[in-house]
Amino acid sequence: MTTTQRLLYRIDGISTWAGKAMAWLIIALMLLVCAEVFKRYILNMPTAWIFDASNMLYGTLFMMCGAYTLAQNGHVRGDFLYSSMRPRTQATLDLALYILFFLPGIAALLYAGWDYAGDSWRIREHSNITANGPPVYHFKTVIPIAGALILLQGFAEIIRSIICLRTGVWPDRLKDVAEIDVIEEQLAGSTYVDEDSRRQAIEQAQSIDEVARQRGMGGNSDGIPGGDDRR
Repeated sequence: MTTTQRLLYRIDGISTWAGKAMAWLIIALMLLVCAEVFKRYILNMPTAWIFDASNMLYGTLFMMCGAYTLAQNGHVRGDFLYSSMRPRTQATLDLALYILFFLPGIAALLYAGWDYAGDSWRIREHSNITANGPPVYHFKTVIPIAGALILLQGFAEIIRSIICLRTGVWPDRLKDVAEIDVIEEQLAGSTYVDEDSRRQAIEQAQSIDEVARQRGMGGNSDGIPGGDDRR
């Protein structure tokens, strides 16, 4: 493994760790909402600050998982032509968009978010949505932190684009659990599926997953990459 690939994996690892850690907020958010529903409709004792707290939990989850989604190449692409492009064309487009839009936008988010959070800490800001609302300065600190993580992952994506421009092949990403892993785990524990059927189902799921991955990276519909494109 080259030094550059190790660097990319390390940045991917930071983004993945942050995303997985923040994913636990889903549990807290679910418990919070369930508790409020019980109190509001069963006990007739609604809590004023639950609305603010649920917004802060969801906002933290949404922002802090942005770098993880970028590391897994999971953000939605609006350009339907992208998947039909060759890797070098994709890399050229990505590099231009990262430099022209991504870097200035995320840098502005980081800069403004730092001041925004600093002002909130100085005045010990509380929510004004409800009377005696909860503090929000800790929540606004998430803005520059999330911006820094996304910016770091953006640098990794720029490096990937440059490597693809030079070699015609996209560098590997740090793999994470995918839907195919869940299918394999469920079939492995099933007592109602024989070995041959289990193997065929897993192979078919892997084939579908590979076709989808290749389409996202410019391959053809047979799951075969779109060529070396070293010309």
